[in-house]
Amino acid sequence: MSDSIHFESPGKNQSSKVNRQMFSIVVAMDEARGIGKDGVLPWHLPSDLKHFAHITKTTSSVHNAVNAVIMGRKTWGSLPERFRPLPGRLNIVLSRQQNHDLPRGVLLADSLDEAILKAKKANAEQLFVIGGGRVFEEALHDPHCEKLYITRIKGDFECDTFLPRWDENTFEKIEESGLHQENGIDFQFQTYRRKESHSLTSRG
Repeated sequence: MSDSIHFESPGKNQSSKVNRQMFSIVVAMDEARGIGKDGVLPWHLPSDLKHFAHITKTTSSVHNAVNAVIMGRKTWGSLPERFRPLPGRLNIVLSRQQNHDLPRGVLLADSLDEAILKAKKANAEQLFVIGGGRVFEEALHDPHCEKLYITRIKGDFECDTFLPRWDENTFEKIEESGLHQENGIDFQFQTYRRKESHSLTSRG
């Protein structure tokens, strides 16, 4: 579930990012930070899928408001066909290849910056990055990443794709659920928020 996308060198187009829309990351990982194996999730947790849908679908009371989910090409391909595109959300796929046969309404972008710009033009209310590994790596180091919604899964599922570590000084945990169990697997939900000292507003 690792995705190869375009990475910009530090400082490039920095001025164009000043007014860029904030976004969040939503991901489930095991104790080894594994997020996928052989292109799929190595666990089946319906409660986590419901949690994911609730986070990524919930909008304000504004009529017809919709959120956007941003994912790499391999993550898009890993979605079950019946759920592709993810319903009730604007789906944006990251790829430098332009010959993808995407369903009507699904947008294609060649970088995270372009995906966020397209989401803004489409009036998406909230933006969520949902995979895979390379996309998460760029997103975690982007100052516009404001929240992390993490499902912590107990155990090691021998994954081949992993979530990069984030700077513990940058994000603080603000919510944590109790321990859930499903299909013999223990897990819990956590929410992290970018610390005020590391926010864009604190930089003047």
